[in-house]
Amino acid sequence: MKKKLVFFVMGLVLCSFVLVFAASKKEEAATAEKAEEYEIVYVAKLIGIPWFNITEDGMKDAAAKLGNVKAHVVGAPDPDPAQQARIVEDMVAKGVDAICVVPNDAETVEPAMKKAKEAGIVVLTHESEKSRNNDYDIEMVDIQALGARVMEKMIDFTGVSKGGYAVMVGGLTVPTHNAWADAGVAWQEKNYPNFYQVTDRIPCTESVELSHDRTLELIKAYPDLKGLAIYGSLGGIGAAQALREKNMTDKISVVCTSLPSQSAQYLEDGSMDWSVLYSPYDCGVTVVNVAHWLLEGKDLKDMKEIPGVGGFRLDGKIIVVEGLIDINKENVASYGF
Repeated sequence: MKKKLVFFVMGLVLCSFVLVFAASKKEEAATAEKAEEYEIVYVAKLIGIPWFNITEDGMKDAAAKLGNVKAHVVGAPDPDPAQQARIVEDMVAKGVDAICVVPNDAETVEPAMKKAKEAGIVVLTHESEKSRNNDYDIEMVDIQALGARVMEKMIDFTGVSKGGYAVMVGGLTVPTHNAWADAGVAWQEKNYPNFYQVTDRIPCTESVELSHDRTLELIKAYPDLKGLAIYGSLGGIGAAQALREKNMTDKISVVCTSLPSQSAQYLEDGSMDWSVLYSPYDCGVTVVNVAHWLLEGKDLKDMKEIPGVGGFRLDGKIIVVEGLIDINKENVASYGF
């Protein structure tokens, strides 16, 4: 009887030991899993506009599929380069694992990105192919193709072989907006030399209101204005609103890079003729998957495709996704963003 009691007590002790050991291992595993969770942030040109809201949707969905990622968009309420640089520095101080920046001014944000790299943070840029202090730059479309496509469609819709036009961008220091515009102007000069710019490039397309006001000014100042080539998601909206007000929707062609959800009504009534862009949702998915791949210590050359987006090409440290889409009144309702 005593022996049975001894064995019983020993069994209880052994079971307790096993339970404690198992609990300890479970806690260690949970701690390890927590330690491996990555935080990826996208520093937008500004927050609170549909474009970057949709980008964040793509980021969050991609993060949920990966499982060990937190991803979100940060930024200032206006496109101020100095504020954007400070936000990057704040993210460095916070100790995030990866930062993707879409610069308002590439040079202004370079020192902050350098600090991020020195801190061991994965640094990506979006729409800034000439950035220096980054690991890779993500371009969701071929720059030359999008720039030329906007200009081509703008000239098509003027219905003439010569005339004046204006170019609008988000800001004169926004890298890819101006690269798109450069490509568009080069295409025009080669293919339609009788077209000409009525004025210098106009920085306004980060604001519907500013784009609206600049369009009204152009209409008043340049009676020979036939078209607007607009690079920046809000510019086409403001321009279309101005043409509506002046009953000039059939007088001036508007081709832009606006979201389907924002441009639908203007495409349908003809105040906007065409939109050329890529999916901001796919951009968010791409940023998270590329950052996660690099954080896992993998070589980007071994990445065959971006999950949920598709193939890409690697040109040095520039990632080019072939995401160009044409949006018009016939297909605008088919897009979910």
